[in-house]
Amino acid sequence: MSAPHLPKVAGIDPPLPAPAVASASAACPANAGTSSLAATTDPSDPTDPSAATGPSGPTGLPDTGDPDGPGASGVSGDSDDPGGSGGSAGSGAPRGPRNPDTLVHDRLAGCVSDLTTLHELTERLTRTTDLDDALQELLRAGATLLGAGRGLVSLHPVDDSGRTATAALGLGRADLGHLETIPRTSEAPQAPDVPHEVPPPPSSPPSPPAPAPSGTSHPYIHLLEGLPPVGSRSGTARPDIPGEADLDPRHREVAARLGYAASYAVALDAAAPPDAGSPQAADEAADKAASEAADDPADHRIGAAVWLYDEPAEPTERQRRLAARYCAHAAGHLARLLELGRARDALAALHDELLPGRLPRVAGIRLAVRHRTGPRGGGDWYDALPLPEGALGLAIGGITGSGPSAVAATARLRASLRAYAVMEGEDPVAVLSDLELLLRLTEPARSATALFAYCDPAGRKVVVAAAGHCSPLIIGDHRTEYVETSLSAPLGMLACWEAPSVEIEPAPGETLLLYSDGLLHRTGDAMDRAFARLHAAAASVPRAARRDPEAVADHVLRAILPDDADGAASATGAGSGAAAADGTDASDGASGRVPGGYDAHRSGEDVVLLVAHFD
Repeated sequence: MSAPHLPKVAGIDPPLPAPAVASASAACPANAGTSSLAATTDPSDPTDPSAATGPSGPTGLPDTGDPDGPGASGVSGDSDDPGGSGGSAGSGAPRGPRNPDTLVHDRLAGCVSDLTTLHELTERLTRTTDLDDALQELLRAGATLLGAGRGLVSLHPVDDSGRTATAALGLGRADLGHLETIPRTSEAPQAPDVPHEVPPPPSSPPSPPAPAPSGTSHPYIHLLEGLPPVGSRSGTARPDIPGEADLDPRHREVAARLGYAASYAVALDAAAPPDAGSPQAADEAADKAASEAADDPADHRIGAAVWLYDEPAEPTERQRRLAARYCAHAAGHLARLLELGRARDALAALHDELLPGRLPRVAGIRLAVRHRTGPRGGGDWYDALPLPEGALGLAIGGITGSGPSAVAATARLRASLRAYAVMEGEDPVAVLSDLELLLRLTEPARSATALFAYCDPAGRKVVVAAAGHCSPLIIGDHRTEYVETSLSAPLGMLACWEAPSVEIEPAPGETLLLYSDGLLHRTGDAMDRAFARLHAAAASVPRAARRDPEAVADHVLRAILPDDADGAASATGAGSGAAAADGTDASDGASGRVPGGYDAHRSGEDVVLLVAHFD
């Protein structure tokens, strides 16, 4: 009467008293559940006999190890054998299948883990604002999801010039050079391993293959051949590249040299269809996107990525699914960055066109300029114009705001200053006073900084007036010092602006530097330290280079902004207003625009450096 009874499990009411082991499990339901999980096996395991035979009893029974106990397989709740002979007869039967609740729990846990991983990786990608950073993040995330070690991503032409954007993970410049030598097959080969997908319904037209970009626009096309149709989220796996019978000998040699044996390529489609409720709906959406992309493929497929394995391998179905979802999100983000980059380039080109196309030639003065428009299209500007009686006017300034409206306001301000300078340029204070009045009447919501210098080469005289702008810097053999201009407010800040001018007398061989505050801000230092860095950079110009304004501009930029040394060194100015040697428009030379350099910098500040050397 006092013996404990085994609790009911799945509707079974055993007639026998529970043994000692079963009693312990009954006393602690948690232990019983643990014992059940530990004793069961996965029904999908082919090595488990229960997967083939399957017990007739209920699921979830614990295996206590006692062949006569009620937990043994084969026990039926309506057994008439009080001696437990039925338990002995079933001692050799296979164990019960896994609890369905446990299977559902494990599957849900796996889904949550996958979603968490995707969320973290997509958040990191979304935080990138630079195209190069986004490509590197894409390669790192893909390597994590696919278990690969190296990768390469290449986008179609990112601008009208046909320039491509390429990034590599774990591949050096020499490795990329070897990949370029792999010949492209005349027809894209069928991938050795194509993921199985639900076939589209018979009524759906077949999806057109993805158009292969030209060799000029896609240098690594061979590794990215055989991609699925536009809109499809499947990838192309080559699990054993050295083992392919029809592999090109050059490809085999490059693979052995670089040490990769397998690859997995994924297309980057900006118009990839979203997840549908069913595989059939997903295929219909992919077919629709593919048919739309057939008219203008460039608007949909923006590039492709490939990841390399050191050993023969291929990603699992789960890894492919995660990589496909991530690449679909990454393609949209990259497409937005490309569009943003094109808009910024167009705005920078418009801003540069509004600045002097070439610098004037004035006897006794040689000029050079360096200008970089910030990513947001800042409002800094400069000007150099010849004035009556052989004089020269130099102006530099900036207007509040950024974007197209600031560029338009900059053009209006510069045009107005040119008119005032021609009429009364010998009095810089009058020029800035008239400009301030015009700005206050026509642009009441804006303020601006400006500096105007009237240069008289014959009289060795320079008259400078500034409105809230940084003081010029003069460089010579015996001095490097800032010109002490009067402290004044920017234009548009006061009801009536007026400040005294300063007159300086540059000696032969000295150089005057006019610059924007963006040059100081890009150093990342406080203003006092930035001024000190600029002074040190100017003082360190070699004596042999001080006679050349181009060399002075390059040295100062290289010294004060070492991170942009490549852009500064490759920039070209418009010295002495000479036209380009090849007969092209000198506007690019005047603004010093080159691919990369400051345009790739994250700072939104413009950089202007105007150099005037007095012979």
